Amino acid sequence: MGGIAAIARAAGHRVTGSDKAVYPPMSTQLEELGIELIEGFDVAQLQLNPDVFVVGNIMSRGMPIVEEMLNLGVPYTSGPAWLAEYVLKDRHVIALSGTHGKTTTASMTAWILEAAGLNPGFLIGGVPANFSTTARLGEGDYFVIEADEYDTAFFDKRAKFLHYGPQTLVINNLEFDHADIYKDMDAILWQFHQLLRGVPGNGRLIVNSNEPEIARLIDMGCWTPVDTYSSATNIESDWLVQGQPGGKFSLSNSASEYSVGAIVLPGAHNLENATAAALAARHVGIDPQQALDALSEFRGVKRRLEHLGTFRGVNVFDDFAHHPTAIQRTLAAVREKSGGRVLAVLEPRSNTMKLGVHQSELAASLAAADRVWALQPQDVPWSVAETLADLDAVTVCEDIAAIVAGVAAEAQTNDDIVIMSNGGFGGVHKRLCQALQLD
Repeated sequence: MGGIAAIARAAGHRVTGSDKAVYPPMSTQLEELGIELIEGFDVAQLQLNPDVFVVGNIMSRGMPIVEEMLNLGVPYTSGPAWLAEYVLKDRHVIALSGTHGKTTTASMTAWILEAAGLNPGFLIGGVPANFSTTARLGEGDYFVIEADEYDTAFFDKRAKFLHYGPQTLVINNLEFDHADIYKDMDAILWQFHQLLRGVPGNGRLIVNSNEPEIARLIDMGCWTPVDTYSSATNIESDWLVQGQPGGKFSLSNSASEYSVGAIVLPGAHNLENATAAALAARHVGIDPQQALDALSEFRGVKRRLEHLGTFRGVNVFDDFAHHPTAIQRTLAAVREKSGGRVLAVLEPRSNTMKLGVHQSELAASLAAADRVWALQPQDVPWSVAETLADLDAVTVCEDIAAIVAGVAAEAQTNDDIVIMSNGGFGGVHKRLCQALQLD
């Protein structure tokens, strides 16, 4: 919603917005754009009398401001619907979807198009370092969008991505998530099936061959040419990516097209993200070698294994990981480059995690860490300590101060600390960096 606000502001509208506990980098971006941010959802905001209310999916029936908005009969729409009507309808939409890697792949794709001089618009759920903003209206023919399967609004329970109408669609991977919205994997596949029904025959679907749920999805029906990619030589695919995460890699197909590039981001998953981005760019006419050359200058995304600094020889990273697969991949990526121990700091915060859906997988996802600190949030009804009991070295705390004190006391030179949460985590990032500096 913050990105949509930024695009609306760039299009010449006066924009105000309301939310609770907005934290950086979005709060900073909104301030810099001159967008007035109102704390909370007081009914008095209706007195602003805007031309239209753009309603995010945090709003629900029963909230006083929602009830009054409906009673007054004022114009309202959803963020995805507004975007589709006023921004996307005359653009070639490149949509990046899947359970993991959407933000990074969308950021890579936007950067490839930018480096090619195409001046794309984009809407991304993070801040790419190459752009320093989550969204841009752009002046070119192309619009790159992170295509999320979360529901649209209280009055529209379809997945958000069904509004976008992509001509180029990437699906990185598919796993069960958003348990507060979907009852099972089949429910998620049904939404993706609706998405595929709208991709035109002259479009392009780009998918990861390693993912069995994607194969199930395509078997449900596909009317668009498909490019497949894989990092495994024993899996049949159109494109093969091989190389070292965080270093040189190659991209090739059966027609002997061969491109070589380099990437600074660690982790095998980022090689797959880079491949998907290069193939999306290929569909709009950018040569794979040109795309890989651009990716050598890609500097990552804030809160996606973002290096916050080195303090008395200790590296501190911030990552958005909140699903066991993402946690495992993040820690594996840090382990590849680490010269010391890997210390994991986790907040189980997502709605799916709070419901306990991934409880049985959580300990295994943290196994690559030498030491784990985890928060026991008050609104998580299950015991984090019991769930992680099989780990050799784990400390579960009920407050942020205890985590900061414990990690700062134990951290040693060459250690890598990875803080993982999809929220603000009580400002633990800044507090830990300060504690390490003071020690």
